[in-house]
Amino acid sequence: MSDQLRPRASLRTAVVWEVLKDALDHRVKATGRDALDVLDTGGGTGNFAVPVARLGHRVTVVDPSPNALFALERRAAEAGVADRVRGVQGDIHGLFDVVERGGYDAVLCHGVLEYVDDPAEGVRNAVAALRPSGALSLLAAGLGGAVLARALAGHFTEARQALDDPAGRWGEGDPVPRRYTAKQLTELVSGADVEVGAVHGVRIFADLVPGVLVDTEPGAVEALLKLESAAAELPAFHSVATQLHVLGTKRA
Repeated sequence: MSDQLRPRASLRTAVVWEVLKDALDHRVKATGRDALDVLDTGGGTGNFAVPVARLGHRVTVVDPSPNALFALERRAAEAGVADRVRGVQGDIHGLFDVVERGGYDAVLCHGVLEYVDDPAEGVRNAVAALRPSGALSLLAAGLGGAVLARALAGHFTEARQALDDPAGRWGEGDPVPRRYTAKQLTELVSGADVEVGAVHGVRIFADLVPGVLVDTEPGAVEALLKLESAAAELPAFHSVATQLHVLGTKRA
């Protein structure tokens, strides 16, 4: 079973996967090429890279972890797409030490901006790797989701600290260095010569629903997936999403 179809994984990735797949289909039609060149920055073990390669596209994964790249290689081989997935060690700030500028039809920048020293530079580099009219898929941690999660767990002081902190952190023990609002992410993308096409809330409900309900109630996974999908594009829910996804197009 493919990664995006496993029940637990699907709750975390389904919205992004469907949006990304549609964007790739659009680029295929626009370019007239069946196989696109896709760059996955911070792609790790291939959660998105391998499914994208299964669609027939060529994927380059840039990640600083050699262990993640080793796991990516094994995963791609097991999926039968080793010839379409290439892993290289590097990061978003030194991106053009390992890949070419302007060589990709789509760039994925998922779970990267939370950890970089200069998010604006990271976005600019991701965009510079795109061909004109290429697609940018950006996924980052949402501020509101973290505030809500801490409050529901009874950690009200930490929730308030995350709300007030410029980086959206709830304390010294917070493993995430930086979180974003939808406005902050869209401003970063717009400032990098990208036209924002859509913003999606990701894991709006999935992280709040007790796992026992999802695991034991018949049809719960499918119903929750439909709810996540229905709410994803509604701005009212962006402020409580665990993650935010921005899809954009590089200006020609």
